[in-house]
Amino acid sequence: MTRTIGAVRYQKTSRRDPLLRQIAQSLVQAFQRSRQVWLMLFISLLLSGCVRYDVGIRFDSPNRGEFTQHIQLEERLQRFSGSTAQQWLTLIEQRSQQLGGRRDRLPDNDLLVTIPFTSSGDLQTKFNQFFRPLEQDSAAAAAIALPPIASHFTLATSNLLLVERNHLRYELDLRSLGVRSSSGSLLLSPASLIDLEFRLQTPWGAKSIPSASNQPEAALSGNTLVWQLVPGELNHLEVVFWLPSPLGIGTLTIVLLVLVGRFLKYPSSMVAVPDSLPD
Repeated sequence: MTRTIGAVRYQKTSRRDPLLRQIAQSLVQAFQRSRQVWLMLFISLLLSGCVRYDVGIRFDSPNRGEFTQHIQLEERLQRFSGSTAQQWLTLIEQRSQQLGGRRDRLPDNDLLVTIPFTSSGDLQTKFNQFFRPLEQDSAAAAAIALPPIASHFTLATSNLLLVERNHLRYELDLRSLGVRSSSGSLLLSPASLIDLEFRLQTPWGAKSIPSASNQPEAALSGNTLVWQLVPGELNHLEVVFWLPSPLGIGTLTIVLLVLVGRFLKYPSSMVAVPDSLPD
């Protein structure tokens, strides 16, 4: 009888073990999340407004333009994580040189990178190469302690004789910068730490297409559209703009010159002769 009771007690205890382990794991996960939240909150109070990153694209014509990155790092961030920050800036300089760009060190250790492009396809290729994941670089670059950020840029062009229609789509996943719960909701946003801006300047202006709920609002300033990106979220930008087509304009100019030259050389052949009236 004692063995039976002991067996029953053992069975009850064994049934409780998975439940106890599950409760313990939940408590550990909750503690880890709360610790991350408090750590992120402490860092945000300590380093508020420490990084400003502006990305700009400027079209002078369909065959000429440049995209730039202006990076400002506050001195507090450099003291807090100087080694990682300098490795990141060095990597940006190396990538710009690989793509035929130039870099300028501004006062207060700011960095300005300018990369030219010669067509829409060239811009798309260089932009995606510049913002490729760190894992695709050398082992030293992959070892930089930065959160993974996914970036995807496309630019589709349609030639309509005298003008070109350009459809730009850009998706930037910044969710790795925030602290999230197990359900995926954002617990703490790094917006106080990072200020991200995306600009598009074209000769005739551009129009933002509100196609997704996660698309930041665009502000128009002259011929420039400006988006304030949201750290900790998935940002989706979509815009349409028009550019003059050099090929179409050149073709039309040649046709007009041929017609004018023919008229000047054979003026009578360009004028219809009316039929003679009967007597």
